[in-house]
Amino acid sequence: MSVQIHALSFDAKDPAGLARFWAGVLGRELGADGTSVLPDNDLGFIVRFLPSDVEKELPNQIHFDLPSQTLEAQQAMVDRALELGGRHIDIGQKPEEEHVVLADPDGNEFCVIEPGNNFLADTGVLGCLTSDGSQAVGYFWSKALEWPLVWDEDEETAIQSPQGGTKISWGGPPYNTRAPKNRLHLDLVPSGDAEAEVERLIGLGAKRHESGQAHTDGIELADPDGNEFCVLTAH
Repeated sequence: MSVQIHALSFDAKDPAGLARFWAGVLGRELGADGTSVLPDNDLGFIVRFLPSDVEKELPNQIHFDLPSQTLEAQQAMVDRALELGGRHIDIGQKPEEEHVVLADPDGNEFCVIEPGNNFLADTGVLGCLTSDGSQAVGYFWSKALEWPLVWDEDEETAIQSPQGGTKISWGGPPYNTRAPKNRLHLDLVPSGDAEAEVERLIGLGAKRHESGQAHTDGIELADPDGNEFCVLTAH
């Protein structure tokens, strides 16, 4: 049994508008429904946007780190994001830090990373889903997705598919205050029976979860840190 990431789902006030923004930033095509960004060779999953009226009050548990090959490419990505409706934000970054911190039109944080970052050297356009979370949750997701650990030091962990591409990392303590519901969550597709896969994930440390939203296409769970995710029964 196994699962693969089918989609990273955002709660969004304007799903179609946010899909257009991220399609433009990532240089990817929109899905036929107009509310998703399609994968490519270096982006192995859909990024989709789901309608939500809940106001964003706290930093997201996950943000994108987008790599750059040159300073010119970094500036071009920043300029493109600003032209599409993004904005600069201050999250306490130091003046000497060379990455650029931005927010999309819904306020979702992301970073455009300077060239020469070794951690992102073997990734694609979406270098890393950088997450607030524990070492234990990194171990959970490594087993859940069957992705090897590519970093495990000082309670910081990261995993990556054996095929390469986007990494997922967890920064360890201190942890941010969690929102009542994360605005981003992973949707997983099982290789076989969904309920059997759910039981495997529960055996690894997941719990059944009810977010209060209707999910007709999947089974809601939470990882050991309490972050919501979904095992799809139809996709």
